Amino acid sequence: MYTLGINAVYHDSAAALVKDGVVIAAAEDERFTHVKHAKRPVPFSTWQLPFDAIDYCLKETGIELADVDHIAYSYDPHLFSGMPKDAKTSIALPMKPSAQTLSNPSESPWDPLFLSYIVNAKDQLLDGAPHHLKRRFTSGGRAPRFAWHNVDHHLCHEASAFLAAPFDDTAVLTMDGRGEGVTTSLGQFVEGEYKRLKQVELPHSLGLLYEAVTGYLGFLHSSDEYKVMALASFGKPAYVDQIREIVKYRHDGSYTVDAPRLVDRFGPARERGGPLTQHHFDIAHSLQAVLEETALELAKWLHEKTGLPNLAMAGGVALNCVMNARLRDRGPFDEVWVQPAAGDAGTALGAALWTDYRERAKAGDCGRKWRMDHAYLGPEFGDDEIEAFLKWARAPYRKLTNIAEETAEILAQNRVIGWYQGRTEFGPRALGARSILASPIHADMQARLNEIKDREDFRPVAPVVMEEHAADWFIDARVAPFMLFVFDVREEMKARIPAVTHIDGTARVQTVNRAQHPLYYDLLAAFKQRTGVPVLVNTSFNTRGEPMVNTPRDALESFWTSPLDALVIGSFLIEKPGARA
Repeated sequence: MYTLGINAVYHDSAAALVKDGVVIAAAEDERFTHVKHAKRPVPFSTWQLPFDAIDYCLKETGIELADVDHIAYSYDPHLFSGMPKDAKTSIALPMKPSAQTLSNPSESPWDPLFLSYIVNAKDQLLDGAPHHLKRRFTSGGRAPRFAWHNVDHHLCHEASAFLAAPFDDTAVLTMDGRGEGVTTSLGQFVEGEYKRLKQVELPHSLGLLYEAVTGYLGFLHSSDEYKVMALASFGKPAYVDQIREIVKYRHDGSYTVDAPRLVDRFGPARERGGPLTQHHFDIAHSLQAVLEETALELAKWLHEKTGLPNLAMAGGVALNCVMNARLRDRGPFDEVWVQPAAGDAGTALGAALWTDYRERAKAGDCGRKWRMDHAYLGPEFGDDEIEAFLKWARAPYRKLTNIAEETAEILAQNRVIGWYQGRTEFGPRALGARSILASPIHADMQARLNEIKDREDFRPVAPVVMEEHAADWFIDARVAPFMLFVFDVREEMKARIPAVTHIDGTARVQTVNRAQHPLYYDLLAAFKQRTGVPVLVNTSFNTRGEPMVNTPRDALESFWTSPLDALVIGSFLIEKPGARA
């Protein structure tokens, strides 16, 4: 049984394909279209499906759309519209944007065709699929046979956590900006059954508050929240009381968020590109502090209600690795696991997993068959394809005889490389498949990488470390393959890896073992042999305004249009003349 999951309503459009309980492929559409987050800013174009990601998933498995049994769409518009799922009537088709959308697009995050495109005119050919897919979902003349499923957005986040987690039974916490009308869910997955215990509804949203402050601080409000998280380390809790006036925990597993009125509270907003002051640092720090303490209260309530030792998380707010670390270190759970594509891209995974899980159960095939121990679920290009492209592009390359050893030698010379190996990562973090790698030994490397990527000076860069050596370099380091937690750098090691030590003494760590990515692990081992340091700087292989590279062409273009010194792509090395060391 094949189940295709799709996220297309908000940002981060994506697709995922599951076969009989096992995830075969998953990818974000931005990697193919070069439109970051796969959507232009609000109002979102809800009709725009992730065709390229869908096409990849089908090709990875060698099937066509006509072979798919179920399509799971990570949004249920009936929850938004109030219409029953078996409604026989259609919603009138608006012929032009609504006045609300034109005057205040932030209040209407989807375009005004939303309901009519997704809900209207069920078509017999597609067995319940929305009318607007009729001409889009074809399969070379073969009639599609799939059943269509609209799945609650937050259930997709939840399922992407509890059906992918390394635990059998787990508490579940999801937080994001918004779903159909919900912003936070708390529940439990026990003995194969999921039960919701509490939900927080709009307008109360930690995600939307973080977005609002992100915009107030002069960044893109719907995608730059991670910059505010980094900025918070430079500040003090000067405005915690003011933020607590906005966010109030209710001592029952829920909270309220009042209208922030940021200009009234904190003065004029920072203009984009304007100077950053201590005032801005302190606002970011105070916001981060209140987010962490609220999440901690939610976790305590959830633990008290479930009595479970493990917590699985998803939703865009779960990409906040500083918050995750606080839940890990000060929360009541023994283990905290975060699904790496925690944002909306991951709802494609959750929709597919949930629908597969439910439909298999109907057929008597119960239980989970897959756990997410790595995120390498995207496209891969073999040496033959890579070399053919390099020849076509007339790129000056040579084939490496020992990729790990020869690359480690380049890195030990303090040169910066683009690293393109294996299947693309699913999710926003570079995890050693599409990475820029460098030595962490010299303090100026952080500034140099920010210059290469045309990023703000305050942005930290992250380390990857051999799993068995992680605790030697980072305090109480645990297995962290997805770069979603920070750890304190050991005091005696800070001078040895200054490039990855943030101003607050922490680092956003990725651990790797050989089973997860053999070549990546061997590279770290070879670098350790030369330098005594089992750590490298790892940041995403992209430049400003671009998503992470996907194809060999993307990698070569990014390499030649940036100050990278070398590109290791498959078994091949390209070096720039006069590359600095």
